[in-house]
Amino acid sequence: MFSGSNNRSDYQLFFRTKGAFRPLGWNWLIAIVCILDVWKLLILQKKRVMAAIVFYAMIILLGLGQKMTPKFQPSLCNPLRCAISLWSPLAAILLLTPAMLHDHSRDSVRNITGNGSITTRIGDLFPTRSPVVAKWIVFLLLLVAVLVVTISRLQFPRIIKLLDSAWGRKLVSWCRSIQNICMLAALVMLVLTADGFFRFLNIGMLVGFTIIVSLGNLQIPAAVLRVVAGTQLPRLIMALHKDNKEHEETNLVPSLIVFYAMVMAQGILYTVACTLEIFSFIPRRSLIRRAGFRGQLGVECVNLYYAYALEKCMGKAVFAPKKTSLGNFAMDSLNSDSPKNHFYGIQLMHSLLEKETTRVRLLELITSTETMARIISMLGWTSPNYITVRLYAAKVTAELAKDLQVIAVPRAVQLVSALLGTDGKLKKGNPLLQTMNKRRGRIPFSTQQITKRKDRMQLGMQMITQSKDSKRHFKADNLPETQTRSTHIHEQNCIIRSWQQISEYWTVPKEHSLTYHDQLPALGMLIIDKLASCDQNNFVEIDRVTDLIPKIIGFTSFRSDTTNSEAQQMVLVKSSLKLLQRLTSIEGEIGKALRYKISKHPFLLRNLADILGDNIRDQELKKLAVGILRNISIDGNTRQEIGNMKVLITRLMKAFLDLHRTSNTNVDFLLSKVAGQALAMLAMDNVHNCLVMLKEPEFITKLKNMILIQDEKFIYVASSLLRSMCQYAQAKLTELDLKELSHTLRAVLERIMDAEGAELEILIGLSSQICKVNPEEFAQELDHGYIRQRFVKRLVDALNENMKPSAHCPGIRRVILEQSIYMMECNSRYANCFNEFRMMDALLTVEETPSRVENYMVFLGDAGFMEYGIPLFALVERAKELMGRQWLQGINSAN
Repeated sequence: MFSGSNNRSDYQLFFRTKGAFRPLGWNWLIAIVCILDVWKLLILQKKRVMAAIVFYAMIILLGLGQKMTPKFQPSLCNPLRCAISLWSPLAAILLLTPAMLHDHSRDSVRNITGNGSITTRIGDLFPTRSPVVAKWIVFLLLLVAVLVVTISRLQFPRIIKLLDSAWGRKLVSWCRSIQNICMLAALVMLVLTADGFFRFLNIGMLVGFTIIVSLGNLQIPAAVLRVVAGTQLPRLIMALHKDNKEHEETNLVPSLIVFYAMVMAQGILYTVACTLEIFSFIPRRSLIRRAGFRGQLGVECVNLYYAYALEKCMGKAVFAPKKTSLGNFAMDSLNSDSPKNHFYGIQLMHSLLEKETTRVRLLELITSTETMARIISMLGWTSPNYITVRLYAAKVTAELAKDLQVIAVPRAVQLVSALLGTDGKLKKGNPLLQTMNKRRGRIPFSTQQITKRKDRMQLGMQMITQSKDSKRHFKADNLPETQTRSTHIHEQNCIIRSWQQISEYWTVPKEHSLTYHDQLPALGMLIIDKLASCDQNNFVEIDRVTDLIPKIIGFTSFRSDTTNSEAQQMVLVKSSLKLLQRLTSIEGEIGKALRYKISKHPFLLRNLADILGDNIRDQELKKLAVGILRNISIDGNTRQEIGNMKVLITRLMKAFLDLHRTSNTNVDFLLSKVAGQALAMLAMDNVHNCLVMLKEPEFITKLKNMILIQDEKFIYVASSLLRSMCQYAQAKLTELDLKELSHTLRAVLERIMDAEGAELEILIGLSSQICKVNPEEFAQELDHGYIRQRFVKRLVDALNENMKPSAHCPGIRRVILEQSIYMMECNSRYANCFNEFRMMDALLTVEETPSRVENYMVFLGDAGFMEYGIPLFALVERAKELMGRQWLQGINSAN
């Protein structure tokens, strides 16, 4: 035992199988009935009848064994074993026939010999013959029931059609229960149809066969034999003492005493081990709850872990270090070559990742790329037999994806993309292009099952609510009860609660039912979303998968040609929109490539327009769709395409301007803000989109009100839109629009004094456009408000402070120069103010520090978009020219 290697043979023989005892399955119940039938036939010496029945049964088995319906066909490779599984229940009942005939003849003889003649009186007939009639009635009922169950398992077209009906499905669900009840009834008949000694003999045989079948290994027989051998030790000692005197062998007796004592001690230890194994459910149940396992899968995982720990302990010496944690068991199961171990390993890993304490320990173990490659490879197991393994592998990958670099795992993104192929859509083809009828696709798990589970949960919640209400009414109606009665009820409730706590502790928690978020496509999109937020290198791998983007966009629509329910489609649509918003917000050149792929998909804009329609009440979906439009509008061609689809701009305007909702939730405000951002992006450098927006009644007035109410959520979006309206749609602005613009000027100028960065760029851009389209109002506001000097100083200071333009406000020097030029063009005296604050020095610095950043309106990462038509140096030259002209005019007037 302490060597660790010399006990392998003993361990293989006695401890290899799980436990000394094992629970009897229903198949063993059928076997016990058949064995007792044959045993009774041998006792009755019905050899010819038994041989005929066996020969007849063999013909049936070999002839019809393979005609089993797929619903009931066991996973047996041998056709003979399939046939035995099909026909053994019917054979067990038919083998009762000789015993029934023998009992019937025996009862008839007893009736004749007991009375001397057969009675013919009606009153005496039924008392003597009613037990026989009852036996035959029960036998015929058992035969009919088992025959119906057996026929239902045959794979014939008419039978399959009948099973697809409502009553056929009910029969299928009750088949196993009916068969088991019939086998139990057959055992009772075998015992009751025997008399005297034979009845006790049948009971003894039944008990003996049950014990033999329930033995899990040779531990119990070995323990009995070793203890019996040890009890012979005193007799052996006396015999050896007698022989020792004759042969004078001094060490033989002590050696044999030690040997037999060890044999007896080992037998006692085997007995103790078997006894303790019966109570091993206590630590197993405790481990199930502590590890967070659920259902029968959790029980099987713990059983396999016990076998794994025993294997580790027997494989090394007692004091050798052993890694037998649950995490090591999960890792070793995944790295094995057995699909069964893969299933339990991935299920165990998912349970460990759900708890924070075990999650940290497991993440420390998952360091090898080989393990990650094995987990991700399970995502490609498309066989229907591995649907559950694939689901758990997807859940585990989703937990690990945020820290995963897919470049280390070959074909990782391709395997994740395979999850998006199980969309449940019914495949249709073009009759002009398709030559063969393709089979319709199915979802990986039944929608009806999920619906039924959800209905059961809702029904259970209703029952709980009703029971709570009934308890409240009961308590309310019985307030006048005496104190003794209430104390008694309180004691009973304490006992019930204590018993419930004990039963909950020892019972296995039920498995979590599948939710709509457990769909393989939803998990696949969640994995890609986390990969996109993990590492920049993952973007390249995502971009390389050619069919990934079309699959994702395919889930953005609510379709009728699908097997998914409305709730399932809602989850898939939301998952796809979240992922598309993440992919369209990626920075740099790889983000530009992904946005191009996404925006060029022919169905994207149509699907987004449907989501923004009035028939969709989910504001979160609309916010995600608007975010996608905002991100892809950064490209000029996409802006024009969205503008051509006027319904998109109309619905964006509705989402942005509809501020008076009944539920002013955070989602509503975010939807309005993101819709305004999308409109601001669409209006930049696009005359057509600006003209479409101006068709909205009182659009300029609504934007003005957003600025005047000083709402931080909308003021900068509204300012950007007003700037674009003045810049690209000036010809369509009415007198009323210009008047509304002038009303916003004071609020804009006041904010310019304190704003910084991108906000300052937007506000100065708006004020410069107001100065351009309405110079008189602008000059009047500066002069009457006595802020001309302060405003000019603010412009010069902002120009000096932003000599190094950044990506978040690339055009701030440009808008300052435009503001200065429009002011000096409006009134030449503003040039003196700029000269007073040394504007010329600032212009010379700008001229010496040009930057390519200032050629673009917007940056996303390091990539610039919307290039300006007028270079920055041209604005510098124009400003210098205006200031120089005023300086020359001042000199001439002085002379």
